[in-house]
Amino acid sequence: MQLFAHPEFDHHETVCFCHDERSGLRALIAVHNTALGKGLGGCRMWPYRSEDEALTDVLRLSRGMTYKAALAGLPQGGGKSVIIGDPRRDKTPELMRAMGRAVDRLNGAYVVAEDSGTSVADMRLMAEVTRHVGGLADDKAQAAGRTGDPSPATAFGVFIGIQAAVKHRYGRDDLRGLRVAVQGVGNVGYRLCRHLHEAGAQLWVTDLHAPAVERCVREFGATAVDMDRIVALEVDVFAPCALGAVLNDASIAQLRAGVVAGAANNQLARPEHDHALMARGILYAPDYCINAGGIIDIHYEGPDYDAAVVEAHLRRIGTTLSAIFERAQAEQRPTGEIADRMAEERFKRA
Repeated sequence: MQLFAHPEFDHHETVCFCHDERSGLRALIAVHNTALGKGLGGCRMWPYRSEDEALTDVLRLSRGMTYKAALAGLPQGGGKSVIIGDPRRDKTPELMRAMGRAVDRLNGAYVVAEDSGTSVADMRLMAEVTRHVGGLADDKAQAAGRTGDPSPATAFGVFIGIQAAVKHRYGRDDLRGLRVAVQGVGNVGYRLCRHLHEAGAQLWVTDLHAPAVERCVREFGATAVDMDRIVALEVDVFAPCALGAVLNDASIAQLRAGVVAGAANNQLARPEHDHALMARGILYAPDYCINAGGIIDIHYEGPDYDAAVVEAHLRRIGTTLSAIFERAQAEQRPTGEIADRMAEERFKRA
């Protein structure tokens, strides 16, 4: 295993390998850049096949958080953490507390929040041993019905982003009758389906967890599709909302959608797949721009939380995406490359 020569290493400020014998914790924390502020990012728990795979994921995810925060106009940097393990089998309260202690040792350079495989309840366990935790609703917020879960904000931001992409690609101001294939209907994907259904879209859904698919079929009239068929459906929008690297040589060749816009992080398997999508005439909504709703929501948490202010900021995701699409079209460059440039103009100047 190499770090500095790793293909995903991008001048990361800090990379920590964390272990706790008693709880069985095996984790990595990566802080990419703190020029704009503390490195905020979720803690993912996943049964990685190897430590190399976990390192690749945490390096990519932490870098993406820097770009996400910069493009969202937030005064914070990028970080991420991953725990090696099956969240359904290996997660324990002591494991979460051990992870909290690992976060605390970085003295605030990294602020942890929930992600795939972790929850608000897990963040509360970490908060018992460190104050560097985001996404926790205080007593006033809980009384108002807020839990600290960023999933609703992420889903709404993706919905706004899909509207912007559909407007640019198809010239449409509404989503009625729009055909959307959603890959992954967990916390974010399910809520995205609800927004799309209420807007009149037709849905095709898939997920490794069968009950999640059944819920979307039952509540939204969605059509269930096998995991290996979802990418090749003849639809208007393909919305990846599961894990990353879904846009690769094989999947891009199969795509029949004119737009790719979803909540998953690190959707491009390699940077050149940005060019491959453009070459096929497929409009790609850069993932770290469209899925920034969660960190926007976390930024405003606290006793003065104002839902109207948060919604206004979430709607700016559509404005930013429209600017990316227009600039990419004018310069004949891929949208992901343009998004990178715009983000770098902000955090590198800082």
